[in-house]
Amino acid sequence: MKTLVCTTPGHLEYAAGVMPLNQKGKAIIKIKRIGICGTDLHAFEGTQPYFDYPRILGHELSGELIYMDDAVGFSVGEAVTFIPYFNCGTCVACRNGKPNCCVTLNVCGVNSDGGMVEYLSVPSYALVHGNGLSFDELALVEPLAIGAHGVRRATINEGEHVLVIGAGPIGLGTMEFARIAGGKVIALDVNEKRLAFCKEKLRVAHTVNALDADVADQLATITNGEMPTVVMDATGNLKAINDSFRYMAHSARYVLIGLQKGDISFSHPGFHKREGTLMSSRNANRQDFEHVMACMKSKLVNPTTYITHRVPFNQVKEQFESWLHPANGVIKAMVAVEE
Repeated sequence: MKTLVCTTPGHLEYAAGVMPLNQKGKAIIKIKRIGICGTDLHAFEGTQPYFDYPRILGHELSGELIYMDDAVGFSVGEAVTFIPYFNCGTCVACRNGKPNCCVTLNVCGVNSDGGMVEYLSVPSYALVHGNGLSFDELALVEPLAIGAHGVRRATINEGEHVLVIGAGPIGLGTMEFARIAGGKVIALDVNEKRLAFCKEKLRVAHTVNALDADVADQLATITNGEMPTVVMDATGNLKAINDSFRYMAHSARYVLIGLQKGDISFSHPGFHKREGTLMSSRNANRQDFEHVMACMKSKLVNPTTYITHRVPFNQVKEQFESWLHPANGVIKAMVAVEE
């Protein structure tokens, strides 16, 4: 079995892996598609928190179920994806219905080896039915669920102005689900091509370049002087996160989807006078996966819009570094694992 290992930051190597064994409580998936996400890119750069090397990357996955031990309701041969956040089921978070932030959370491709392989063993409880979606679509459920979870955390009301900072794949998905929730979405990014994508493909009415000197003034104009009542960061960039506290309306909620290694710094009086709410949004839950898939099925979301680059598994090593460069216009690279 061929695998692709990130041995150290900046280095990927193909290696022979061991075919997973049939085990109680486990399922084996023949991997068909691997989506490349920011976590993978940051791990390659050496900037991903919670990360050790060597590591097999990959958690945006779909494939064919070839073995299951106790996955009631699943059939060998069906198309599946899975929830790649493996949880204990007994800690305080799990008992409170939040397995996405389990105390001992094991994220596939981050805390343990992931899906840049031909066959992958996962806990049976993590499986998700394909429900007639294509392998491409199924591999995009997880990244879209990240945004959907953040939107659910924000409890967006119909007609609210929602500022989404960062027009990468997670930010774009956040914009989609904020729109579906009834929000008036504003996209903020430094990349004009990404902002154009937001307007042309996602029907985002308002875009602002974060490099402009008058960002706050533009936001005030768009929101009739009130500023956004929901601010959502999908950059994981410390400067962007700290700067965006000043874009909050009075009574606003600020949701941090992006993740970085440093300490957040903001004016306590400025935050306090707004009675602002600050919350993180980590991963996603099964209900977010189900919501994303329902939106795909009903054509509220067209996931294949995000796929800008395609590559076979045997060419990932040589092309991976190029996906880091904004000039190459990558939104989502999709890897096909050969038959």
